Amino acid sequence: MHLIHVVLFAFLAGQGFKVSPGDLGENITTTGIDLLGLPQRTRMFIGGDVKLEITGLRNPCSQIENFQPGLLGAVVKKNDDGAVIRMAGIMAIVLKGGIVRTGDALRLQLPPLPHHALERV
Repeated sequence: MHLIHVVLFAFLAGQGFKVSPGDLGENITTTGIDLLGLPQRTRMFIGGDVKLEITGLRNPCSQIENFQPGLLGAVVKKNDDGAVIRMAGIMAIVLKGGIVRTGDALRLQLPPLPHHALERV
């Protein structure tokens, strides 16, 4: 399962890209949550039934360039130390399926300490 934070679309629009929810293959778009900052194994509960476990950062491939040239470079960057920063959302496994509707409540349950930063999957 692929999740993207809605602020990514505004960021990309500022870079001159036209990307809408669903264009990058995400299953769920969220707002108000720092998805990229969640630790590995965070549990996410959506609506009354759905239960996910966050596994890592989405590692976009060259196919994203076929959608819009330059998009890969916009969502994968390097910081001043040379470390790769992936902004194309996160991946999760479905622990319990169900129906997700626009506006469903979303609740997070952090894993036990120590927390581990998300890595590419």
